[in-house]
Amino acid sequence: MSAFAKIKAIQHSLSASEAKLASFTLASPSAMRDLSSSQLAKIVGVSQSSVVKFSQKLGYKGYPAFKLSVVDALNKKAHHTARLHGEITLEDDFNDMADKLLAGKINVLSETRNLNEKEAFMDAVQRLLGAHRILVSGIGGSALVCRDLCYKLQKLGLQAQADADSHIQLAIAATLSASDVVIAISESGTTREVSRVIKEAQRHKCQIISITRYGKTAVSQLADVKLYSVAESESTRLSSIHARTAQNLIIDLLFIALIQTSESGRTTLAQTNKAFQRLRGS
Repeated sequence: MSAFAKIKAIQHSLSASEAKLASFTLASPSAMRDLSSSQLAKIVGVSQSSVVKFSQKLGYKGYPAFKLSVVDALNKKAHHTARLHGEITLEDDFNDMADKLLAGKINVLSETRNLNEKEAFMDAVQRLLGAHRILVSGIGGSALVCRDLCYKLQKLGLQAQADADSHIQLAIAATLSASDVVIAISESGTTREVSRVIKEAQRHKCQIISITRYGKTAVSQLADVKLYSVAESESTRLSSIHARTAQNLIIDLLFIALIQTSESGRTTLAQTNKAFQRLRGS
């Protein structure tokens, strides 16, 4: 899991000292190769304990593990040729715009992949396969992703539901049980409507899988299984595009992992595909 991806994902929620450490790490990662925690603290202007706490907030046991992750990310980045060459502007011609958009999408997909571990996906897959019913919850742009995921799950024979109306989602959540699963999708991780659905479902002991930005958010903290997506750009024009790109990667990975794991799912998928073939042939 990339150290840079983690830092970028939680930058919005950092304290003043943590923000200084984050900025230095992203701006001068190579310099950290030879810096001890005390040296880094002195250069940045924070306490040594702040360096340790910052490392732990990112999920590392301490500064040495964090430093090793930064060096590893640097080595991988050196071999990564697709980069985002600045923001798209009104002055860009079509080719420049297309190249920037493509590079941005590749970057977001790569960061999202690096934020997620195999174990979390396998945990989610097992919970979904064992679920009696599945509610996919999200609003706005995330509701479109919810509908797509619901359709994919239904093609595998899973009893999935999705509705763009948050009131209907809440009503469905009130009927769930411990044998059911809610997949909560929120790019920000702070969507109040989604949090309400989760809390209602948890009253009935329902299992929760979240798909949010990285870090401790209102939605992810309520989840049993946490999956992460990245919307790399903060641009108003592009953020929703990048968010959907990242979320679609997560649901596609879930879908394929379910196909690989479930023989009955593969059988049902083959049946649905044959139905479409008959439709095209009629």
